[in-house]
Amino acid sequence: MAEEGAVIACHTDEHWRQQLQLANESDKLAVIDFTASWCGPCRAIAPFFVELAKKYTSVIFLKVDIDELKVVAQEWAIEAMPTFIFLKKGTILHKIVGAHKDELPKKIEEFLAQ
Repeated sequence: MAEEGAVIACHTDEHWRQQLQLANESDKLAVIDFTASWCGPCRAIAPFFVELAKKYTSVIFLKVDIDELKVVAQEWAIEAMPTFIFLKKGTILHKIVGAHKDELPKKIEEFLAQ
């Protein structure tokens, strides 16, 4: 398990499945950032995603590079970057496509309040 307030970057299918399983088995909200190194908006929002991880330490923050984990990106039907998926106990609660800085914390707050 990663330290509190950290974004967990998944670089292998095995690591991704392990982190996803941990997230699904916990009661915690998970936010997955599907990103790409060549994507400008992804690079722009990355530091903000890290800040959110520091602020919301009870939330699991995962990061997947779609070029590294093509199969994962296909499984999750990722068509644009960045895509943020909100997940709890294996259920997709919400999806944000695009670098919407204002929407991310709003959704986190909303799902933490449930």
